[in-house]
Amino acid sequence: MQRKDILLQRLDEIGKVLEKKEGTLALLGLGSVGMETDRIDKYSDLDFFVIVSAGYKQRFIDQLDWLEETHPLAYSFKNCDIGYKIMFEDSIYGEFAIFEELELESASYSGVRIVWKHPSYDSESILTSKSDFPGTKSASLDHVVNEALTNLYVGMGRYARGEKLSASRFVESYAINGLLSVLYLLEPEVDFYPDKFGNERRVEKRFPQFSSRIGNMLQGYDKVPDSAIHILNYLEEIYPVNAKLSSEIR
Repeated sequence: MQRKDILLQRLDEIGKVLEKKEGTLALLGLGSVGMETDRIDKYSDLDFFVIVSAGYKQRFIDQLDWLEETHPLAYSFKNCDIGYKIMFEDSIYGEFAIFEELELESASYSGVRIVWKHPSYDSESILTSKSDFPGTKSASLDHVVNEALTNLYVGMGRYARGEKLSASRFVESYAINGLLSVLYLLEPEVDFYPDKFGNERRVEKRFPQFSSRIGNMLQGYDKVPDSAIHILNYLEEIYPVNAKLSSEIR
């Protein structure tokens, strides 16, 4: 059986178990097991929400019998107040959260697929998130480029001081994160499952021109200055960079 079939079948099985439990309203698939099942591959996992009636949330958080009944668990970690990260005995990994019906209105999500729902439950209202998404794109190239320049300058100072880890964060994390937020302004984006929560997701497919160069910008702990020079070169190609700051960084 293909990985896609295994994952979707496991989710269906969870839905069948929830159907027998008191207080359950719906099971929603998200991510690659939501509306984007075409992108499931051998590295995909389960991401889902369980919607329950008022007063039932804690029962499904405190007792994972409904998952054990589906398939034995090998690992469970309560990573937040409303959910877990899990792995079944057959190596299927998953993450889930439990919501009462009204709480779903404050959750941010996209591309959900209804795996199972109680016949009385209004499914139309849950297909679209009512909460704002975190901002992942910047409209200001000027702001991002200048923020990245200052990241490089501060990072190089810290590297020279011997603070290599801090330097790597400024150069290879903060500056790169800024660039990811404006890539859509710099090259045509290939339509390949963009993620509203993370610009780094599938960037290799979505922005192939930038991705062909990113390896030189992320050379690691002992080569932060080399990374910084490649980032600076890129910044100078895409925007009029301040000559004094560029000289100081070099």
